[in-house]
Amino acid sequence: MAHMYSVIIVEDDPMVAAINLKYTQMNSNLEVVGQFTNGKDALDFLETHEADLAIVDLYMPVMNGVDFMQELRNRKHPIDLIVVTAANDADHIRQLLSLGVIEYLIKPYEYDRFNQALSTFLEYKENLASEQHLTQHQLDQLLRRNNTELNTSEALGKGLQQKTLDLIMNYMKEHIGEGLTSERLSTDTNLSRVTIRRYMNYLLEKEIITSEIDYSTGGRPSIIYHYHG
Repeated sequence: MAHMYSVIIVEDDPMVAAINLKYTQMNSNLEVVGQFTNGKDALDFLETHEADLAIVDLYMPVMNGVDFMQELRNRKHPIDLIVVTAANDADHIRQLLSLGVIEYLIKPYEYDRFNQALSTFLEYKENLASEQHLTQHQLDQLLRRNNTELNTSEALGKGLQQKTLDLIMNYMKEHIGEGLTSERLSTDTNLSRVTIRRYMNYLLEKEIITSEIDYSTGGRPSIIYHYHG
């Protein structure tokens, strides 16, 4: 029997909060137990109530999302965190990863991407709750999901830029599971095909993405790239 997990939503925009609530309630393993428009109210709630997951915006009055999450960690609160925000610069991402954020959604987003973030959380919790010992592969998957996607502490290859890598990774996250060609990536990110291929080779080397050759084009075979989350 699947475990039920409790969720709080910390978001000051009523429309976004309503969307997050609707999307979360569509998952039968999750129950929203509180909604708050700032971090302080959420902290007050967590002093007397339990919650497994917080879906948090960054920019809020009274106490913003970063201060809220930092205070949670200062208190050694074990709650897991999903960030939903318009901020997508590398500095913010680096800071949030250090706070243990398990997923980072950039506004605007579709239901499929939001649901993928919830699935990441559920898989993470179920693996850790298992009575059996985790295999090396399971540990690698958990750690890769939380650390490798945008690990800005690791030196990039020569000629690679973190901002460009972030741009490509954000796009691939929005199209998780889809087969993407270098032509499509080039068109949609406004980067040259040569640049795209260089970054694809880097991501393949780091085992963040996979690739396959499509021979059905009728002409020159095409390389299809996949990001699975």
